[in-house]
Amino acid sequence: MASHVVGYPRMGPKRELKFALESFWDGKSSAEDLKKVSADLRSSIWKQMSDAGIKYIPSNTFSYYDQVLDTTAMLGAVPSRYNWTGGEIEFGTYFSMARGNASVPAMEMTKWFDTNYHFIVPELGPDVNFSYASHKAVNEYKEAKAQGVDTVPVLVGPVSYLLLSKPAKGVEKSFPLLSLLDKILPIYKEVIAELKAAGASWIQLDEPTLVLDLESHKLEAFTKAYADLESSLSGLNVLVETYFADVPAGAFKTLIALKGVTAFGFDLVRGTQTLELIKSSFPSGKYLFAGVVDGRNIWANDLAASLALLQSLEGVVGKDKLVASTSCSLLHTAVDLINETKLDDEIKSWLAFAAQKVVEVNALAKALSGAKDEAFFSANAAAQASRKSSPRVTNEAVQKASAALQGSDHRRATNVSARLDAQQKKLNLPILPTTTIGSFPQTVELRRVRREYKAKKISEEEYVKAITEEIKKVVDLQEELDIDVLVHGEPERNDMVEYFGEQLSGFAFTANGWVQSYGSRCVKPPIIYGDVSRPKPMTVFWSSKAQEMTKRPMKGMLTGPVTILNWSFVRNDQPRFETCYQIALAIKDEVEDLEKAGITVIQIDEAALREGLPLRKAEHAFYLNWAVHSFRITNVGIEDTTQIHTHMCYSNFNDIIHSIIDMDADVITIENSRSDEKLLSVFREGVKYGAGIGPGVYDIHSPRIPSTEEIADRVNKMLAVLDTNILWVNPDCGLKTRKYIEVKPALQNMVSAAKTIRTQLASAK
Repeated sequence: MASHVVGYPRMGPKRELKFALESFWDGKSSAEDLKKVSADLRSSIWKQMSDAGIKYIPSNTFSYYDQVLDTTAMLGAVPSRYNWTGGEIEFGTYFSMARGNASVPAMEMTKWFDTNYHFIVPELGPDVNFSYASHKAVNEYKEAKAQGVDTVPVLVGPVSYLLLSKPAKGVEKSFPLLSLLDKILPIYKEVIAELKAAGASWIQLDEPTLVLDLESHKLEAFTKAYADLESSLSGLNVLVETYFADVPAGAFKTLIALKGVTAFGFDLVRGTQTLELIKSSFPSGKYLFAGVVDGRNIWANDLAASLALLQSLEGVVGKDKLVASTSCSLLHTAVDLINETKLDDEIKSWLAFAAQKVVEVNALAKALSGAKDEAFFSANAAAQASRKSSPRVTNEAVQKASAALQGSDHRRATNVSARLDAQQKKLNLPILPTTTIGSFPQTVELRRVRREYKAKKISEEEYVKAITEEIKKVVDLQEELDIDVLVHGEPERNDMVEYFGEQLSGFAFTANGWVQSYGSRCVKPPIIYGDVSRPKPMTVFWSSKAQEMTKRPMKGMLTGPVTILNWSFVRNDQPRFETCYQIALAIKDEVEDLEKAGITVIQIDEAALREGLPLRKAEHAFYLNWAVHSFRITNVGIEDTTQIHTHMCYSNFNDIIHSIIDMDADVITIENSRSDEKLLSVFREGVKYGAGIGPGVYDIHSPRIPSTEEIADRVNKMLAVLDTNILWVNPDCGLKTRKYIEVKPALQNMVSAAKTIRTQLASAK
C-alpha cells in the first residue's frame, strides 16, 4: 500500500519564508534572495517526505502568497489596473495583485472555505484575455526531479477555480463565470502537456468545491471540463482531490464518472458520511486516496482506528488501489513538533504536527502492507489512553456551569434602540463617530520588549513601564488625530487569541507552532486540550490604565468565544459547541470586570464567526444557533449604558446577516472596502439594521494610503443605505501589520472625511 500527502506547510519550521518575504517587500533583499530561501524550503520538504517513505509527494503546493493567486498568474488573469503587459508574471505584478501598491488597491481577499487561511479572489469577466503566464507548476516539478524526487504536481482544478472567482468590477454580478471554462481549459492543456513532457506520471487536480451544495449546472461543468481534458490527460495518472467535508451524493456520482481520472481523494476525517458512498458505489479499477490523517488539527492520529478503517476499505477497492493520505493539505497545521522543547511532555505525547503526520501516513501504509511498526503503534496507543484518562482534561465545575446554559437564550433585557439612546446620553458622541478596530503597529522595539520579558531578561516593572509608554503614545496620537472612541493599541499582545489563551485554563502553547494565514502573516494557534475557565482578570489592568490617560471613551478589547475556538487547535473529544460555551463563560467574567472598572465601551471581536460556518447549508442553523448564543452569553448581564461592540472581517457576511443581527451587539465594525463594498448590497436589498454599524472605509492589509476624497466617497455610499445615526467610520481591521508612516496619514484622512461629511449633513438640515 502506498502513501500520499495532499500538501505541506510553506513557511518553514522557523517562518523562514515570512521573513524572506517581508525583507523583500521592505527593499532589504533582492528577488534572487527570496527565490533562494524558497528553493531551500522546497528542497527540504521534498527530502523530508522522501526520507519518510511517502510515495506520492506533492509539488507546486509551495506559494509566495496563495495557490489561487498562483492559478490566476498561471492563467494570465491579471486585472487591467495592474498594467501588466504580458509575458511571464514577475513579483511586481504578483504582489501588487496580492497587496496593492501606491496607486491601485489589492484584489479581494477572503477565507479558504471554513479555515483561517485566506486566498486572493480572482476577478473575471468576458473580456479577460487568458494566457499561459506562469510556468511555476512545471518549473517546480523539474526542480524536484533534478533532486531525485519524482513528485505529483498539484493544480487548482479548473471548475473550482471559476467557482471561487467573482465578476470583476464593471461586470454584471449575474455574469456566468463557468462560461469561461472554454477559455481557461486550453491553458490547462498547455500546462499538462509540459508536465508530461517533463516526465510527470501523476497529476493532482484539487476540486474542493465538490463538497459544497452545488446546483446541477455546476456539477455538469465538471463533467464537461474533464471530458474536454481527457485526451490531454491520457498517459497520466490523474488524482482529483476533495477535502474539508463530505462529498454530497450527487457530486460523488459526478466525480466518479469524470473522464480521464484515475484516482479520487476524500477527507475521511471531516467527511465520514462519504464512507457509505465509497462502500456502496466506488468504481472498480480506480485508486482511492483515503484521507485518514487529519490535516487541520494537531492531535496524534488514533492509528489503530485508522488502520481498521483502511482495512475495511481494502475490501472495497483492493490493496493495490488503496492509498493512505492526509485529509487535506498540511498547510493548516504546525510544521514540526521537534521544535517544541518547552511543551509539557504529557501534552506533547498527544500531538502530531505536519512532520509527524507524514510519518503517521507512512506507518499506516506500511502496516496495511504487512510491515507494521509494533513499537510505533504501541506508543501511539499509550498516548491515546493517557489523553482519555488524564485528570488535567476535565473540570467538573466548568462542565456543570456550561451544561446549565442550555435553558436560556441569554439576551439583554432592553432592546438595542433603547440601549443606544442610553449610551449616547453617557458617551455624547458626534454623528459618524470615528474609531479603530483595536491594534496599532507592532514595532520592532515593541516585539523586543515582549520577547525579553517572556525570556525574563527584563523585570516586570521594566515591562509595565515600556508597555505603558507605548499605550500613552497610541492614546496621544489618537487624540491628536481627533478620533472619538479610542483603543489602547494592544501593545501587550502578540496575537489576539494567543494572549487570551495564555491566561485561560485548559490551553497549551507552542514556541514554533506557526500556521500561515495569508501571505507572510502567520498565527500561532493555542491548543485547547481541556475544560476552559478564567482564573483571574486578563485585560482590566491595561484597559484601566489606558482609560486614565484620556477623557474620551477607551474600548476594552476582548476576543470573542467563537473566534478563540475557531482560531485554536480544538480538542476533538467533545462537541465544539461545548468548548465554545466554556470559553463564553470565561469571557463573560472578563466583560463584567471591565464594566466594574469603569470601561463603558467593550469590543468583543468575533472575526472568525463566519469562518466556522459549515460548508453544507443543512448544518448552518445548528452552528449559527450555538455560535450566536455563545456571543450573547458574554455580555448578557451588563448595564444598558455599557456599549458592546463586535468586529468581523474577511468573509462573505451577506448570507448570515440575520444571525449577525441576532448577536444583539450595540455596534458592529465589519470588513467592507476590500470586497468592493459587497456588504452594502444587503442593505440595498432591504435588510433593516437598527444597531450601530461601521463598514470598513479602507483596507488595512495594503500599504496604500487612501485619500480623504476616496474615504468620503465610501462613507456617502454607506449613507445611501444606512441611517446617519447608526453609521460609524473606521478601518476594515486592526492596524498591527502596518507601519506608523502608513497609519497616521490614513487615519488623518479618515477623520477628515468624517468631519467633512458631518459639516455637509449639518448644512443640509
